[in-house]
Amino acid sequence: MDANGVKTYGIGELLAMARERAVGVVRGIRDADLAGPTPCAEYDVKALVNHLYQVIVQFQRLAAKEASDFGDTPDRVTGNAEWREELAREADLLVAAWSAPGAEEGRTGGMDMPARLVGSMALLDLTVHAWDLARATGQDYPGADEAVVAELAGAVDTLAPTARKMGVFGEPAPEPEGASPFERLLARTGRDCRWG
Repeated sequence: MDANGVKTYGIGELLAMARERAVGVVRGIRDADLAGPTPCAEYDVKALVNHLYQVIVQFQRLAAKEASDFGDTPDRVTGNAEWREELAREADLLVAAWSAPGAEEGRTGGMDMPARLVGSMALLDLTVHAWDLARATGQDYPGADEAVVAELAGAVDTLAPTARKMGVFGEPAPEPEGASPFERLLARTGRDCRWG
């Protein structure tokens, strides 16, 4: 707990929360869904799954202060009937990597960023892309845990200017009336909360 009596969560703990929701969505993706569009216009469902898989694997390396490779995205789906469970196992490894002592300390990544912020980037992808995939495949997505949204709000504030220049975030989307904190977060990354 911090001085205000509010629990401060480690990135590993937050990733564990996000992992539960993301893995449920991934397991609910049918083969017939894979060619469908997603809220990320540049990705269909299969491409977004492959992107998320790569993020999960490469951010394990970043937690260990190792070099990462976000170049070509391997196709982990085509011809692999076990891809859903393989992604779930990699997500477990991601949680473990960011829960390891020292993972949040110092700096990491090719841009030499604070390690906790890099961990928050993994959390952002795991959370937001799970929502993307749920929307794209007609699944319910209850939103993210309050602690996850609180962590990501600060990360999005820090990352947004560069992320928009790089095309990772779109311009902020309109927030629907009565939007939840999670929907407001999605809008800040450029997502239409009513997509689909």
